[in-house]
Amino acid sequence: MNYSQQKYKYLYLLSEKYPTIQEVYAEIIHLQAILDLPKGTEHFMSDLHGEYEAFYHILNNCSGVIREKVDFLFARTLTAEQCAEFCTLIYYPKEKLETLQEKEFLTAEWYEITIYRLIKLAKFVASKYTRSKVRKAMPKVYRYILDELLHAQPKEHVNQLSYHKKIVDTLISIKSANDFIIAFSKMIKRLAVDHLHIVGDIFDRGMRPDAIIDMLIEHHSLDIEWGNHDILWMGAAAGSEACIATVIRNSLSYRNMDVLEKGYAISLRPLSLFAAKIYPDENSISASKKAISMILFKLEGQLIYRNPEFKMEDRLLLHKIDRNTSSITIDGKILPLKSAYFPTLSQLSPYILTEEEAQIMRDLRITFQESEKLHKHIRFLYKKGSMYRCYNQNLLFHGCIPLDENGDFANITFDGKTYFGKSYMDYADKKAREAYFGIKQQKNLDFMWYLWCGSKSPLSGRKIKTFERDIVDDPFSWAEPKNPYYHYSNSEKTCDMILKEFNLSTKRGHIINGHVPVKVINGENPVRGNGKAIVIDGGFCRAYQKTTGIAGYTLIYNSYGLRLMSHQPFSNSQKSLEKNEDIESKSKIIEQMQTRIMVNDTDLGEEIKIQLSDLEELLNAYKTGVLTPQE
Repeated sequence: MNYSQQKYKYLYLLSEKYPTIQEVYAEIIHLQAILDLPKGTEHFMSDLHGEYEAFYHILNNCSGVIREKVDFLFARTLTAEQCAEFCTLIYYPKEKLETLQEKEFLTAEWYEITIYRLIKLAKFVASKYTRSKVRKAMPKVYRYILDELLHAQPKEHVNQLSYHKKIVDTLISIKSANDFIIAFSKMIKRLAVDHLHIVGDIFDRGMRPDAIIDMLIEHHSLDIEWGNHDILWMGAAAGSEACIATVIRNSLSYRNMDVLEKGYAISLRPLSLFAAKIYPDENSISASKKAISMILFKLEGQLIYRNPEFKMEDRLLLHKIDRNTSSITIDGKILPLKSAYFPTLSQLSPYILTEEEAQIMRDLRITFQESEKLHKHIRFLYKKGSMYRCYNQNLLFHGCIPLDENGDFANITFDGKTYFGKSYMDYADKKAREAYFGIKQQKNLDFMWYLWCGSKSPLSGRKIKTFERDIVDDPFSWAEPKNPYYHYSNSEKTCDMILKEFNLSTKRGHIINGHVPVKVINGENPVRGNGKAIVIDGGFCRAYQKTTGIAGYTLIYNSYGLRLMSHQPFSNSQKSLEKNEDIESKSKIIEQMQTRIMVNDTDLGEEIKIQLSDLEELLNAYKTGVLTPQE
């Protein structure tokens, strides 16, 4: 057989990894066997908004998967209280062991019973994976012991049973049982969920987005679809002053300045001192918010003038303020202002920063650029993130695919070229990367701000009225019109149109996004388009829970189908430890498969089939003498 030079080079390199015919056979057998295993469980979360404790708990209980498996295995032999305590041990092993130690519950008998229960649970969650994958999930220090115990059989020879019991007894006698249980619990959680999807908005509102990202960095397998709040922080880290001002304003609005000052070592003191001087009658937070808001409105005006392609001239409002009548004219309507006191606003040049404002922004930009931890987190978002993702025939994105009033893909023109649908999402992804990693041209930095709040941004999808909410004393002017996507996505026809645009199956595919909280309390349904679109923003953020009526959705996609989990508010981890409280969750089947989904049916399966084809070509090359196998 004749091979092209490129193909020959590839097979030659492959032969270095599989130098013998026997090794090629072994790998082919191994890969063929993987194709016949059930697909791994995928876990979808969205709109975390800095709610670290709730996120930590749901990540630990795998959206209720752990509890379901514990109930399935032990409901007949353990009480509900015992099952709850066993689950808490798996969620928070270190902390729960310390609590039990204080109560003097940690006897040799307790350790033995607990370890054997963990073995039983681990065998159950590991049953869909290869032995090699399970070994990779084991902490190295206990890998040998875990492997032995996990593959012990109930009808083993008496010598083997004695051997495995001796392992457990020794762990207890040498005071290593606590570390072992912690390692075992970590492995169980890792096997319970094979892959995690974060569908946008880690930042803002809640107190600890930085702690969430620290956890995600340690996660074994995940991807991130950027949200508008994520792209805002990414733009700030890249150096966009409009994004920096918005980040600070948001932090002040939700009184979570600690994430800036303690989390990322970004000082707000210069802003605070300036604000106290120009708004002496306001408290520190209110004064700082007013000061940074005016800076922001000026920066946004400059940005809009620089970028006529954004078509956001209607957001140029500072020059329409009439301080004499304490009013503003918007869309031909004269509306009252909350206050006519704007000490830094020039009537002649309303969009120009004062010298002090300009200096504050220069200083803030430097601190954002010099924050090592912030840039570590932003680089992680770029590494694991993207504007959208196609994964196992599902389309994941945070906000919307912009549509026009007729329900067709909206045409958006930048740099003389028109984009829509997938091409627009690809363009936005490319520009977001250029803003941080490429030549940091002002145009690219401005585009990051556009992605945050632009009228046709796929991450926003609405006309943001920050100015009106801050300044105008007319609630009707605060309404934020949404892109037609949010109406048309209720239609199966529209969902199919979008899935086809991204080359996904209209029979198997789903659109999964967040961004707009589902107001369950008003009867809204997160499942739309005859099951084709699923919105999983149900109010993870505490600020939204009174509006939504629940504390968020998560989605589970396993080999049996799709399940939507709705969650009630989480109190705190301390109560969980003391009272074995779990998040109250309800499961709703979205789609149940008639036949179980196997690895063969997934994206991983397609990759394996390509590997198998390459291995078969290598085998043929060995057999025909094109390449010589080692003895």
